[in-house]
Amino acid sequence: MTDANRESVKGNDPDKVVISAALTGALTTRDQCEAIPYTAEEIAEEAAAAREAGAAVAHIHARTDNGSPTYSTERYQEIKDEVQARTDIVINFSTGAIHEPVESRAEYVRETQPEVAALNMGSMNYAKYSESREDYVFDMVFENSFSEIREMVTTMQEAGVKPELECFDTGHIGNTRPLLAEGKLEHPLHFSLIMGVLGGIPATAENLAHQVRQLPDDATWQVIGISEDQWRLVGAALAMGGNVRVGLEDNFYVSEGEMAESNADLVAKAARMARDVGREPATPDEAREIMSID
Repeated sequence: MTDANRESVKGNDPDKVVISAALTGALTTRDQCEAIPYTAEEIAEEAAAAREAGAAVAHIHARTDNGSPTYSTERYQEIKDEVQARTDIVINFSTGAIHEPVESRAEYVRETQPEVAALNMGSMNYAKYSESREDYVFDMVFENSFSEIREMVTTMQEAGVKPELECFDTGHIGNTRPLLAEGKLEHPLHFSLIMGVLGGIPATAENLAHQVRQLPDDATWQVIGISEDQWRLVGAALAMGGNVRVGLEDNFYVSEGEMAESNADLVAKAARMARDVGREPATPDEAREIMSID
């Protein structure tokens, strides 16, 4: 492998790709896509089907039975139990939220101890703009102060949970430095590079390459492309030796105009794309080894 290729792959496996399935999201609803799972049983069934289609990791936001976001420890534990009863997929719980105290998010991570938990690495404007309406569909500030990041990563460290460092822009990658200096983070790090959110880095292959160049040499990474940008970025990441995330949290469409009927539809397409470039979807156990999950 040449040095240039090694720079792209970083700590990933050039022959295996870890496919994550983002099953629910916090804001997506059945009014937008009928396949969004709400109950613990529905989420677990989606996780098992995604595993069969080629996913190694299930990224999960908890919902109430009527679809509202919830940060209940009891609901997260219920989801974990239901998923583990059906499949060996790696469980990754979200910790992102707007206007939800960090204490409640830290509590369910501490108590349920998923193998991985997402950790947002900086504050940002977070919006969606409609060209046809000439207006914002939503317009929020996504606050993740250094003190809150430190509290979340300390909780993960004490609970034995692998942090997935969610970076929406280049500065978010740099925010790892004080946490490494304090010993709150340890190499090898695992990054999610989110692209295509208004307020974050635009979704281009050139920007993806730039983001990857900022990562430590032994870091593992995946790309998360939002909405119509997803499949172009999946293709770019697969060619670069990256891991990928797909799922109904990020994108509803298998192709233009064709809405997915399940998360497994999106995973199956990502798995086909991986095989088309000579890479095989990793199993959950292979993903644990690649991502250094203890």
